[in-house]
Amino acid sequence: MIETTIQTLPHGIDLSIRSCGARGRPVLVFLHGFPEAAFVWDEYLLHFAAQGYRAVAPNLRGFERSSSPADASAYRAKHLVQDIAALIESEVGKDGQLACLIAHDWGGAVAWNLANQLPHLQKKLIIINSPHPGTFLRELQNSPAQHAASLYINFLARPDAPALLEENDFARLWPFFENMNAAWLTDSIKNQYREVWMMGMRGGCNYYAASPMKPDDNIKKLVLPPEMFTIKIPTQIIWGMGDIALRPELLDGLQDYIADLHIHKINDATHWITHEQPALVKQLIQSFL
Repeated sequence: MIETTIQTLPHGIDLSIRSCGARGRPVLVFLHGFPEAAFVWDEYLLHFAAQGYRAVAPNLRGFERSSSPADASAYRAKHLVQDIAALIESEVGKDGQLACLIAHDWGGAVAWNLANQLPHLQKKLIIINSPHPGTFLRELQNSPAQHAASLYINFLARPDAPALLEENDFARLWPFFENMNAAWLTDSIKNQYREVWMMGMRGGCNYYAASPMKPDDNIKKLVLPPEMFTIKIPTQIIWGMGDIALRPELLDGLQDYIADLHIHKINDATHWITHEQPALVKQLIQSFL
């Protein structure tokens, strides 16, 4: 059974959380992306709780019933990392470690930063179709194909994007799924998305507004410190190769940043592999654990 709670973190941010499994077990934390919410992990929470874990999926700040600051600057990486670090400490104690941090899309962006800055908080890292900052910056600066595939970011960063996304029963949002394989997107699941999206799109769009990783005139000038890119914990990447927004070249060169790296390329899957092939994703997670 999935429990839903709202937790107030020490720095004043509320996170609405879905969890399954008793406290005291090894802990897995699952981070969602855009335009999703924690409910997308429900099948995974139930599965891994049955395997003896405590499985926890927070709604990131700005999503569902979690705190949604209005200012885009509140969505910079340091604040997002602070949220998840505080959540992890509440789950495993001050000196404990997650068994694994598992993340997709924007959740992966948070997870890359957290694993880089606070590697002691988790034993392992699993990333699902979320670009490493080093290879993403390289491709945005040098690949016309990735630059073109990322142009949607500029739209989502616009001040009027939330209002535009909410128009006509979220007509601009459904293509995020339907432009890839959306056989999994049943009417029942659509209603779950509607329920979340009706709470407001401003928070989710603020992730794009706050990010320096945009295919705009400034991207050529952007320089990030190399020490931001190193991951020192065992890392598994699960990548749907049919992702039209995040091209497969983003996987090239990852061994330069991650010493203990395991990549699984899934040819018959897209960005939404967690929905398309949940049995395979659960199997890959389980084997890595």
